[in-house]
Amino acid sequence: MAGDTVITVIGNLTSDPELRWTPSGAAVANFTIASTPRTLDRSTQEWKDGDPLFLRCSVWRQAAENVAESLTRGSRVMAQGRLRQRSFETKEGENRTVIELEVDEIGPSLRYATATVAKASRSGDGPGGGFGGSAQRGTGQGGTGQGGTGQRGTGQGGVADPWAGAPAGDAGEEPPF
Repeated sequence: MAGDTVITVIGNLTSDPELRWTPSGAAVANFTIASTPRTLDRSTQEWKDGDPLFLRCSVWRQAAENVAESLTRGSRVMAQGRLRQRSFETKEGENRTVIELEVDEIGPSLRYATATVAKASRSGDGPGGGFGGSAQRGTGQGGTGQGGTGQRGTGQGGVADPWAGAPAGDAGEEPPF
C-alpha cells in the first residue's frame, strides 16, 4: 500500500513463534525480534552493544505456518514488512499504543549459520503461485527446438518445472548472430 512505512530488521527471535488460527481459518504466527545495534568504539577498537529494540511481529497464512515450522528461539532472522501502530485500552482503563511489524518476507540470516531450503508444498494455490500461475502439464517429451516447449514433466503430478533437466534445443551451438 502506498504510504506504508516498510522496514527491514535483522535480529534474533526471543521465543518460538506462536502459531494460531483465526475463526475464519487463517493462520497467524506472532513472535518478537530483538535487534541490538553494534558500533565500533574507535578509541578502544572494541565493539559496543547499543540499546536493544524488541519488535513484536506477525505473519499471516502459509508464511505463518512456514515460520512456525522453520524458526525457533534464538534464530537470527531478516524480516521485512510494514510498521503498524495499534492503540488499545488495558484492563485498568489505561490507553496504550504499540508499534508492530506486519511481516511480508522473513528468512534465516546466513551470516553465522547455514540452512537447507525446501520448497513448501502448496495445496489449492491460485494464480500467482508456482511459475506465474500458468504451469503446463508435462508430456514426458522434452523440447527439441522444433516446436517443443523446452519444459519437461517432473513425474510429480505432471507439473512442468522450467528449471529441471537440460536446456531445450542445441545449447552447445554458437548464437545465430
